[in-house]
Amino acid sequence: MLGQDGGKSGDVRPAYQAFRKWLDSQPDMRVARKSEQAENFFRKIGITFNVYGEDEADERLIPFDVVPRVLSGNEWRKLSKGIEQRVKAINAFLHDIYHRQEILRAGRVPASLIANNAAFLPKMMGFDPPGGIYTHIIGTDIVRTGPDEFYVLEDNARTPSGVSYMLENREIMLQMFPELFADIPIREVGDYPSWLRRSLSACAPAACLDRPTVAVLTPGVFNSAYFEHSFLADQMGAELIEGSDLKVVDGRIAMRTTQGYKPVDVIYRRIDDDFLDPLNFNPESMLGVPGIFDVYRAGGVTIANAPGTGIADDKALYSYMPDIVEFYTGERPLLQNVPTWRCSEPDQLAEVLDKLDELVVKEVHGSGGYGMLIGPTASKAEIEEFRAKLKENPEGYIAQPTLALSTVPIFPEQGLAPRHVDFRPFVLMSPNSIDIVPGGLTRVAMNEGSLVVNSSQGGGTKDTWVLDD
Repeated sequence: MLGQDGGKSGDVRPAYQAFRKWLDSQPDMRVARKSEQAENFFRKIGITFNVYGEDEADERLIPFDVVPRVLSGNEWRKLSKGIEQRVKAINAFLHDIYHRQEILRAGRVPASLIANNAAFLPKMMGFDPPGGIYTHIIGTDIVRTGPDEFYVLEDNARTPSGVSYMLENREIMLQMFPELFADIPIREVGDYPSWLRRSLSACAPAACLDRPTVAVLTPGVFNSAYFEHSFLADQMGAELIEGSDLKVVDGRIAMRTTQGYKPVDVIYRRIDDDFLDPLNFNPESMLGVPGIFDVYRAGGVTIANAPGTGIADDKALYSYMPDIVEFYTGERPLLQNVPTWRCSEPDQLAEVLDKLDELVVKEVHGSGGYGMLIGPTASKAEIEEFRAKLKENPEGYIAQPTLALSTVPIFPEQGLAPRHVDFRPFVLMSPNSIDIVPGGLTRVAMNEGSLVVNSSQGGGTKDTWVLDD
């Protein structure tokens, strides 16, 4: 059971051996009782998420499983190299797309894919963000299909979420099973908030002449990720602000304090581009700050992640990522993409329509596991409904094979059982360094046979261990 993360069923992979030895030594009911305590812990600190489409209460506790996902040091080193290569390429791509567009001139990416894309922001053309950094925080979603086979599912370059779960999952494991961390060499993830503060501060704008003031911009308490926004602000020692707390003062963005308005240097925004500035984008937005984009362009504030980064993680662009990596690094990608059909191309669309019952079809602009078809588990009616959608709007979809995803064990009431997982490591990028936290968010499909791990659709999480070996 503990060997199924890329290993054969029944094997205990080397990375899991120490944990398995500990688990075998535990009294029958101890781990079960600790699982119940974990739920109470999450309830107490108020970690919730939204489950859309449910008639019951909108907010739920995220399910937590006590069996960790374990990666060896060697596995992590390989992953880290591939992730670093990828994020460097993404940042270079964004700079190019908003400047000379050499990759389009070279024909490696179709110009129409950029020009007609809602995520492309023409107002960013010719602008150099502070330090040349577009993607300050990136979450790269990775799946495993074999012992040495990892694939990138998608790149989250806008406002990647989930880091609070990574940190709280570790905290709860430390509280419940301190002996594990004394006996097993597990790398630390708790430094992330200080790393984040340091990385954001290194991207301060030209107008900043002192220690940078960092703030987290949230849509407010009704946002499904509000817990994370407040958590990160608290952990970093940064201000938690809403758009109504800010205004333009003397060419700077200033926040309201008890001593009057004070300049903010770096804003880690957790709101989408459209809502960032009603003067430049959606005029009906009540969440953003009128004029913030103009101050940004003038060098008065840093916005992380930069506006317009969404073009880099758009699913329509995903199939071109191997070309993008090679174009900007001069190297073959160390991490592979999942094979992808572009439904916008007639010959590929025909192939997809021919085998819809075998494929996963995703909306180009979709997220959270919504707007997708999982062919092998879909009904005939659902397949035919999706067939009509594809014929009507082929540019709006991509298709991928259903991968033989690895499983890791969970600890339900009946004892250890395998479930599918994915993995989101978090990357911090600044002019000084690229820092990859030795761990990440492991999301797990809690229902038997399910491939959907998104918390918004009932998936859970577990602690991720990277061994220091």
